[in-house]
Amino acid sequence: MVRRTDRLGAAVLAGLLLASALVGCAAKGETPQDVAAPVAVTDGPTDAPPDEVSGEPSPSASAVESMGAAPSRSATPRPKPTKKPTRAPKPRAVPKPPTETEVPPAPPKPAPSSCKPTYKGTKATRAEVKAALTDAADRTYWPVSAPDITIPLTLLKATAWQESGWQSNIYACDGGVGLLQVMPATATWMNQRFEKSYKIDAYQDNAYLGATYLAWATKYIGDMYFESDFRLDPALCTSALNSCLLNAVIAAYNFGHGAVAQEGKPLAIPNPSYVRNVRALMNECVCLAY
Repeated sequence: MVRRTDRLGAAVLAGLLLASALVGCAAKGETPQDVAAPVAVTDGPTDAPPDEVSGEPSPSASAVESMGAAPSRSATPRPKPTKKPTRAPKPRAVPKPPTETEVPPAPPKPAPSSCKPTYKGTKATRAEVKAALTDAADRTYWPVSAPDITIPLTLLKATAWQESGWQSNIYACDGGVGLLQVMPATATWMNQRFEKSYKIDAYQDNAYLGATYLAWATKYIGDMYFESDFRLDPALCTSALNSCLLNAVIAAYNFGHGAVAQEGKPLAIPNPSYVRNVRALMNECVCLAY
């Protein structure tokens, strides 16, 4: 009984204090509903999608509060961008018809192993080669039909190392020229297809030509076998060489698109040693540190 009486007294006292507080608010011209209720900030992801106008991330509620301002109650939550699955689709057993009906010429037959390459002009420095490859990797080659196609810099560096050892002035016996060992007939076709005027013997242009072919093969094979999922991500590959677009594009660079992707036939990797070499260079090449 003693504790119950104490609690009733406390309740009465609390009621009186609340009434006086409300009277004080009325005296200042405020009604109880004018007093903002506390905002509960729940824990959740801090990432916010980019602002469509400024391109900058939209601040989260907790970030705004940390700067001393209350979060806006009228703001409509932005939908989060759709994320692609972590695994790429398996290559189609029967490919779709190619979207590109005009294709580059087939590569020439390999030159005799006894033939030695020649060198012409001045060799570009490592710094110059690095800058050229970096610029080529930064370009968008399909701005309208496939703007999400990008050529990883590690792939471009590794391919150039595999092809020429980053020697810009090397001419192979089979006709390959420069950093990316671009074939003259392929360069002519690429310039016509993409309305460019790259010079095969200029190391910067040679880097663009090599990256252009990689981008073209990505679109061509990606449309046929991978449901237009153009990611060249090593994490999407399994132990099977024909499991991912990256391996297929590497194979096509060396053997030509026709040896890898054919209408009505499964995806093929005719040059596994070359693909494994380039894949290893993407992780271990000394050129990655240049």
